[in-house]
Amino acid sequence: MTDFDDIIVGSGAGGSAAAYVLARAGRRVALVEKGRALPTDGSTLDMERVIRRGEFRSAETWLDRDDRHFEPEEYFNLGGKTKWYGAALLRHDRSEFEGEAAFQCLPWPIGYEDLAPYYEEVERLLGVRAFAAEPDIAEVSRRMNGSAWRPAPLPLGLAPQILEDRHEATHFDGFASARGLKADAQTALLDRIPAQARLTVITGQPAEHLIADRSSPRRVRGAQCADGRRISAERVLLAAGALHSPRLLQRYLRGTDLAYRLPCAPWVGRYFKRHLLTAVLAFSPSRKTDAIRKTVFWLSERFPHSSVQPLGFGSDVIASLLPSGLPRRAARPLAEHAYGFFLQTEDGSHPDNRVIAEGAGARLPRLDYDPRRTPEALREHAHVVASFRRALLKAGLLGVGRRIGLAGTAHACGTLVAGRDPRRSVVDANGRVHGMENLYVVDGSVLPRSSRVNPSLTIYAWAMRVADRLSEHRRLS
Repeated sequence: MTDFDDIIVGSGAGGSAAAYVLARAGRRVALVEKGRALPTDGSTLDMERVIRRGEFRSAETWLDRDDRHFEPEEYFNLGGKTKWYGAALLRHDRSEFEGEAAFQCLPWPIGYEDLAPYYEEVERLLGVRAFAAEPDIAEVSRRMNGSAWRPAPLPLGLAPQILEDRHEATHFDGFASARGLKADAQTALLDRIPAQARLTVITGQPAEHLIADRSSPRRVRGAQCADGRRISAERVLLAAGALHSPRLLQRYLRGTDLAYRLPCAPWVGRYFKRHLLTAVLAFSPSRKTDAIRKTVFWLSERFPHSSVQPLGFGSDVIASLLPSGLPRRAARPLAEHAYGFFLQTEDGSHPDNRVIAEGAGARLPRLDYDPRRTPEALREHAHVVASFRRALLKAGLLGVGRRIGLAGTAHACGTLVAGRDPRRSVVDANGRVHGMENLYVVDGSVLPRSSRVNPSLTIYAWAMRVADRLSEHRRLS
């Protein structure tokens, strides 16, 4: 007898969405999360603790492609990175489900129409809405009129009441809400699962190993936690994220003969993507007073793989981004005259951009990523930065850009990529690992393309679709 019907490893966007569907369908679900629930005492909105000291970030050490140590900006807690994300929830464009060889983009095994109903459902559950452009950003957008960039309302997972709490409004992007004013995976999905549902949430216990069934390694029997506890289930769903799910699968394959027999095994961990990212701080003579700030985003026909959105940072956070040598008494007034922008370009899929698990002679995991492997993306991103800075200058703001380094893994995806061919991808159109009987993936690692926008909404929708197909029936609220 199994302990559960389904084990889900990870409680971020994908894990929580799958748990929501499966538990409400009457399945016995174990949700295993490496971290614990975050406090609601306001500490997750504290600039000093969150930004300067990084108290809530993972301290896990990795190696880059040149054997240098770094710590990815990962978060291990109930709700995963959705507790900390900027709540920008955009759909991928229809064309972004197709392949594009010239830009090194892989095709999805499904189309936009397959995810459309799940996009709609997740948007409803997360309360996605557009907010009116605030005065400062509206003026910037007006002055940029005639440039290469056209504005559009930015869909956000924020409660309308956030406008009544300026501290929350100026600290939602990169912070975890203390009052539930940001729609994250925990508050929007896990907290909505009825109390009578058979959901068991296990926190503070990372799933370290997958356990093979005695009859065949192609069937996963369950998972072993760090404390030695073993839990079994009919199915296992990986949702630990694009840096961590492939490591679990790599360890499993190494411990069996599947590393040599499974056609998809060589592709586990490959095609890592994270967007090419640049933060631009734009300074002007006038003081900026907007609260949310992140109400508009920009697209350009000249740059079809890129988008721009404001950073939802108040002046205290912007001040922390200024050069450390600048006296604090000068940094804050300067920051009050600045707006932050987030420029992102889709990076293509290259097989050598990959995650490699620790073990097999390596004591630390490795992230081998080089943006030069996708030169078309690098070229477009350079033009995007130059073009948007010119548009800002036209609007009366002087923009200074800084590339986001390898540690910025907020948009990590692609390491267990979905596809039709088991010799070139890891999971199929229904999320099942090629060649495995009962192992599924419901996090961002399946994304064949990173697209030009944030990946969270698509991860939510993918997970709901996979879980829907695994459920015997559904009950929608």
